Amino acid sequence: MIVSPPAESSFPSLRIGDRAPDFSARTTHGEFIMSALRGHWVLLFAHPADFTPVCTSEFIALARSAEEFQQRDCALLGISADSLPAHLAWVNAIRTQFDVHVPFPIIEDPSLAVAKAYGMLDSTAQDSATVRSVFMIDPTGIVRAILNYPATVGRSVPELLRLLCALQEVDRAGALTPESWQPGQRTIAPPLQTQAAVEKAGAKWFFQPMPRERS
Repeated sequence: MIVSPPAESSFPSLRIGDRAPDFSARTTHGEFIMSALRGHWVLLFAHPADFTPVCTSEFIALARSAEEFQQRDCALLGISADSLPAHLAWVNAIRTQFDVHVPFPIIEDPSLAVAKAYGMLDSTAQDSATVRSVFMIDPTGIVRAILNYPATVGRSVPELLRLLCALQEVDRAGALTPESWQPGQRTIAPPLQTQAAVEKAGAKWFFQPMPRERS
């Protein structure tokens, strides 16, 4: 495994706006190089261990929503410290026991090299028990969002999909997305930058909904 880590290696070593470290690794779909996905959105999500109940629920939900991410040009990538044989056995168990096919690759990271490079856990950690991180990476390889959850709490797949849609809308329209924004809803204008613009906008200058686009 080859990893190009950021300058700082202790948690948290990666921040929004940083370039995602490149790495190569074995996955359930064969050899993988992170930079090969440049030009596409990437959702990299870590889980503490295979065959654990919370992780199993997440992988079933992500597998069932994989087509929606694919339609938005977003590749799903799972990762944990477990070995490739363990990943393969878990994927097969999910298929046979729950009739769910996991269509995305799962990366093995037994040395925790990728976990440490991405700041998923402290550089002195001896295990991966605290790893349940999400990294949304844009087509240029820049980290656009980071989420960290405890091992005991499952992530929301609808929220991950909403986050992807919101980031893509921000890039497309040059606007901001308000609380609980969903695709098709109104966005809001970026902050005004001049006194003249504030005076022209009136009393609600600090919150300006964008006009709806005509279909």
